[in-house]
Amino acid sequence: MANFTLEDVRQRTYKARDAWWTVILVDPLAARLVRFTANRTNVTPNQLTVGALILGLGAGACFAVASWPYLLLGALLYHLSFTLDCMDGKIARLKGTGSIFGAWLDYIFDRVRVLACAIALMGGQYAATGNVAYVWTAVAVVFLDMLRYMDALEIYKVRSQMRNKLLAMREQASELEVAVRRAGNGPDNGAVGEELRSAEGALRPDPEADMEDQVVGDHPNAALQAEFNQRFPWYARIRNALKRGRIRPHLISGIEFQMGVFIVAPLAAAVVSGAIIPVTVLSGAGMLAFELVIIYKFWLSSRDYSRSLAKLEKRIAGYREQLPAEYEQQEAAVGSAG
Repeated sequence: MANFTLEDVRQRTYKARDAWWTVILVDPLAARLVRFTANRTNVTPNQLTVGALILGLGAGACFAVASWPYLLLGALLYHLSFTLDCMDGKIARLKGTGSIFGAWLDYIFDRVRVLACAIALMGGQYAATGNVAYVWTAVAVVFLDMLRYMDALEIYKVRSQMRNKLLAMREQASELEVAVRRAGNGPDNGAVGEELRSAEGALRPDPEADMEDQVVGDHPNAALQAEFNQRFPWYARIRNALKRGRIRPHLISGIEFQMGVFIVAPLAAAVVSGAIIPVTVLSGAGMLAFELVIIYKFWLSSRDYSRSLAKLEKRIAGYREQLPAEYEQQEAAVGSAG
């Protein structure tokens, strides 16, 4: 058996930044469970993923009963389900046993859990009260969860395309810069290469961050966040303060939204009848507010990208003008041979 320490778990599995719910309410327990699981058992990440789904469905079954004791039990089971869901990734990182299929399974099961629990929670309340508002609330929860993760994936995809474009331009610019120096037509100042390296760093995903951090892309020196940072200089101070506690600035993300609906709302309803809809509305409004910030930042980033791209293309064109005709002919010949 392995002999991982608690410090090993923290160093190897904690993300550089994570949701505040995870950092404060999940990681302290999950880290100890991961150490025990990794050292004493042969449980795999995929088995933990399946276990998280089973607990999530158990939470849904409790929500469907709708009485306050079962609402409390359902909230507890959902929290345990999310804890297991966090453990699967930690075990994979700790032991190096992650897989593409495991990542897919984790994502799909997360969506299944949200769908099942939304239908069970709101359906149970509708059956108990006859209030059709619970039906529409269930639809809203599923829609918001879908919107959040579709938006995250699409922005991540577009940012990847932007990054790849700049990487290709950097390679092209470097070749042209070398050619100009060899031809003796320009100074060796590395201006194009340096600017492209800066832009590349701005777009590079943080390997320690989760999907949401990669979507936000708020590197302190990010060239593509220049306009946002100019408009909101105080944001960097808040971000850096949160970062010291491993908390990302996206304070109400899909995770906090889920916890608000499936943990806070049932707990509140166990004390105050009818609290589920107001708590769900507040959770949804908070998530939408932060999503709008992300979209706004992405819009500003796209403007910075377009300006940077135009400037770099102009510089590359300038380098081409300095090259002798022989270089262009040689480049065309190489392209034809390829």
